Amino acid sequence: QVQLVESGGGLVQVGGSLRLSCAVSGLTFSSYGMGWFREAPGKEREFVAVITWSGGANYADSVKGRFTVSRDNNKNTVYLQMNILKPEDTATYYCAADRRRLSNFLSVFPRDYEYWGQGTQVTVSS
Repeated sequence: QVQLVESGGGLVQVGGSLRLSCAVSGLTFSSYGMGWFREAPGKEREFVAVITWSGGANYADSVKGRFTVSRDNNKNTVYLQMNILKPEDTATYYCAADRRRLSNFLSVFPRDYEYWGQGTQVTVSS
């Protein structure tokens, strides 16, 4: 049974930082790309960042230069370091595992991800 569990969300002021974690079990973590998505009330789920199994990364334009995705294969965990947070970053953040093993495709589409966590709320107050 594959499980993805996010943590690290919370309330932060504008300009602050948070680090989200996503602990993965039930699959060979080191063989799969991992994505981060977010969903704000009334909006569609949108791509935030992705890291491939081999360490390649891609970011949404809205977070480029502020967010950093990383992974620790020894801990089966993917991270999202979020700096210089803005009110528009307020959303529920989800991690997801690519449905393709050993893929270097930096997918930005939710349909390319098979397993999802339950989400963690990030609220940025002004």
